[in-house]
Amino acid sequence: MANKTGTVTAVCTSDIRGIQKTDVGSVELVEDFGISTDAHAGKWHRQVSLLSYEKIEEFKAKGAPVKDGAFGENLIVQGFDFKTLPVGTRLKCNDVILEITQIGKQCHNGCEIFKIMGDCIMPREGVFARVIKGGVISEGDEMVYA
Repeated sequence: MANKTGTVTAVCTSDIRGIQKTDVGSVELVEDFGISTDAHAGKWHRQVSLLSYEKIEEFKAKGAPVKDGAFGENLIVQGFDFKTLPVGTRLKCNDVILEITQIGKQCHNGCEIFKIMGDCIMPREGVFARVIKGGVISEGDEMVYA
């Protein structure tokens, strides 16, 4: 684990599963549920999705026309390479504590990014977490290992 701190650069939600998310600036996370306004919230292991800012920038450098939330990610954080963190790692941001529950996922059929680029980073770079302790996360907040 190289960096021990990161910065939240975007906070994204959608009210429907399977679509790109929109940067909303700030969200409330509810213990054992997820982001109160996001379609993926619920009593399961993938309550919140996280993606590394640096990995998105690398993908953009290949010509990918992506905006924050395009991969379906909830939180974009600069300073962490999430896929290198083991399941069970806890992250703290303000009062919020997240626990990584899954690394990567299968890309859903019809992924717009895959259609355009022939590739999508979320299946190999994205991680999922459950909310251990709720609170508010906003762009610019610091995230650390808990």
